[in-house]
Amino acid sequence: MLYHLLYPLVDYHTVFNVFRYVTFRTAGAIITSLLLSLVLGPYIIKRLRALHIGQQIREDGPRTHLGKAGTPTMGGLLIVASVVGSTLLWANLTYRFVWVILLGTLGMSAVGFCDDYLKLRRKSSKGLAPRHKFAWQIMLGLGVGLYLYLSPVDEFTTRLSIPFVKWLVPDLEWAYVLLVMLIIVGCSNAVNLTDGLDGLATGPMIMAAGAYTVLAYMAGHGAIARYLQVIYVRESSELTIVGGAVVGASLGFLWFNAYPAQIFMGDTGSLALGTALALLAVLTKHELLLMIIGGVFVIEAISVLLQVFSYKTTGRRIFRMAPIHHHYELNGVAEPKIIVRFWIISFLLALISLTTLKLR
Repeated sequence: MLYHLLYPLVDYHTVFNVFRYVTFRTAGAIITSLLLSLVLGPYIIKRLRALHIGQQIREDGPRTHLGKAGTPTMGGLLIVASVVGSTLLWANLTYRFVWVILLGTLGMSAVGFCDDYLKLRRKSSKGLAPRHKFAWQIMLGLGVGLYLYLSPVDEFTTRLSIPFVKWLVPDLEWAYVLLVMLIIVGCSNAVNLTDGLDGLATGPMIMAAGAYTVLAYMAGHGAIARYLQVIYVRESSELTIVGGAVVGASLGFLWFNAYPAQIFMGDTGSLALGTALALLAVLTKHELLLMIIGGVFVIEAISVLLQVFSYKTTGRRIFRMAPIHHHYELNGVAEPKIIVRFWIISFLLALISLTTLKLR
C-alpha cells in the first residue's frame, strides 16, 4: 500500500525513491510486523483469557505439561494478522505471488482455526477428524499447485532445482502439482508437530523464514540469479517482503511465547506458518532445500512416522514418546535446554542451506 501511495511521489522529491527498493521495504515489513505483534499481543492475550480460550493438554502427554493447561491458545491469530497487515502495507500488490502466499496462508490458518475451535468446544485435545483435516490441506495444496501449473506467473516454471547439483534441473511438468501439494501438506503438519514446547516451533521458523527471505531476494534479482546459477523468478523478489513479515511476526510472538509461555499459537498459527514457509520454498524455486532449512521440522515429523510405523508393525516404540522433543523431556532434559538446542540446530541448518548456493 505504501509502495503504491508514496513511490509515485518520487516526481516531487527523490526521498520517495527508497520505496522502490525491496531491501528498504523488507526492513520496514520486519519492523512493522514485529511492532504489531508486540503492541497487539497483550490485548489479544487478555481477550483470550477473558473468553476462556485455553490450551487443552493431551492426557497421554508428559506430566510436566499439566501446569500449562488453560494458557491462552489460538495465538496464531496474532501472527497471521501481523504478517498480512505488514505485507499489505509494504509489498507491491500487483505481484500475483504476494496474493498466492497470503491467500494460501489464510486458507490453512482457517483450517487450523476450525481445529482449535472444536478442541475448545469439546474441551479435549481432539479437534477436526484427521481425515477431514488432511482433506482440506490436500485440497488447498492441489489448488495452489494447479494455479501455478495452469496460470504460470512470470518466469515461474515446473523445473526442479536440486541442491548441490547445478547441471540437473528436471522438468516435472504436471507432476509438479503433486509436489506442491506434498510440500504444503508436509510442511504445515511438520511445523504443527514441532509446536509442542514453549517457543520450540517459533525459533526455527524465524531461522527458516530468514533464510528464505535471502533466497527470495536472490532468485528475484536477475544478475545474482545468473551468477549463482539459480532459477530466476522475477516475482519472487516481492516475496522478500513476505518473508520479512513472517520473521518480524514470529519474533514478536516469541516475546510472549518464550518459556514460560503466556500464549500458544495453536493450529491456527502452526499450520499457517508451515504453509507460508512451504510457499516461500515453492515460489522461490528452492523446494528441496526446505529439507535442510526446515531440518528441525523434518526430524520432528520423521520421528512421528517412525514411531507409528514401528508400533503398528512390531508393537514396539522407538522413542519414549513422539515427536522427538517429548522423548528428550521424558529422559530428563529440561524444557528450556531442548528448546535452545533446537534453535541452535536450526541456525546452523539455515547457514548450511545458504552455502549450497555456491556449492553447485
